[in-house]
Amino acid sequence: MEEQKRDAAKASKWYIVKGILKSRIVLIVALVAAAVTCFFVPPDGGYADYFDLDTLSCLFCTLAVVSALKRRRFFEWLAVKIVTAFGNMRRVTFALVFVTYFGSMIMANDMALITFLPLGWLVLSSCGKTKYTAFVFVMQNVAANLGGMLTPFGNPQNLYLYSFFEIGAGEFFAIMAIPFAVAFVLIAGTCLVVKPEPIRLETHPEPAPPVWRMIVYFVLFALSVMIVFRVFPYYVGLIVVTVALAILEPKCFLRVDYGLLLTFCAFFVFSGNLSRIPAVRDLLASVVAMSPLLVGTATCQVISNVPSAVLLSRFTTDYRHLLIAVNIGGLGTPVSSLASLITLGEYRKREPGKTLRYLGLFSLINFSYLAVLIGSSYLADLIV
Repeated sequence: MEEQKRDAAKASKWYIVKGILKSRIVLIVALVAAAVTCFFVPPDGGYADYFDLDTLSCLFCTLAVVSALKRRRFFEWLAVKIVTAFGNMRRVTFALVFVTYFGSMIMANDMALITFLPLGWLVLSSCGKTKYTAFVFVMQNVAANLGGMLTPFGNPQNLYLYSFFEIGAGEFFAIMAIPFAVAFVLIAGTCLVVKPEPIRLETHPEPAPPVWRMIVYFVLFALSVMIVFRVFPYYVGLIVVTVALAILEPKCFLRVDYGLLLTFCAFFVFSGNLSRIPAVRDLLASVVAMSPLLVGTATCQVISNVPSAVLLSRFTTDYRHLLIAVNIGGLGTPVSSLASLITLGEYRKREPGKTLRYLGLFSLINFSYLAVLIGSSYLADLIV
């Protein structure tokens, strides 16, 4: 009996370890990559120049504010209000997909999926339409990856490149306008395949969050965004947001994704060290110079879009094509974006034993969209 208990305890511990490894695979890869490069470029005073404090400060502030909003269940309340206003399956699909699409502009793609994927399952299960789970989850994933591309703070890689290359706000929107518009048309057109079957939602109403808190939190969010637009030094926004949330919602700091912040730091070290190795620097610079759009998109398929942005930014000055590449490059393989891994994990939890069906649909939609977006980017170059 004691031996069985020990075996069960070991199995339980291993299950927890496997869960941590799966959920933090990008962070683990980043830390290993950074550690390996440290053997070639030993730590010195130059390491301090690797870290983009504007990016890290804005990312921390936005994550903290979004965590505070989530603690007050603001997004659940808002989404349920939106979804329950629609009366058939096609409209509900549009609502779930586009609340994720536009939500990612504000919350960033990972946070949008963490918030709205459970809502999607709640809606589908409450009206007996779980047969649409794979389609809705894939479309929410695509919407999260592509919706955030329009704003500097919509995706983590945008935040980094916007700060690293000191891109103007107007120029940023101009660069991403065409890919964003094409993505919108693709997503809307795909959602039309869902039949307008009448449904009855049986979701539980969410109590409205306190109005005054929401106003304060949105003001703090605005301050966080202003760090990106360089309205004031990063440390001003960092101090104001941190102190305000420490007073109003101290527990929100427990739910901040510090793993994402650490991932950024690790890849800052990784890319910074690579740029100081002459042979690697020359090789990467020559490869990226061939086509920042194609090389950037291809790199995302292997090491994900955020680390691709950090790595390749040091080997090209063509930030326009690199910016497009690391946004549309979030489509494709499940590892091309952390958001895609989040969606896959959520689907496996909700629909065990149906992963292959999901991956088939995921690949079909993702690679089809990716081909269209790459083609439209080259066409836009010819027109401009």
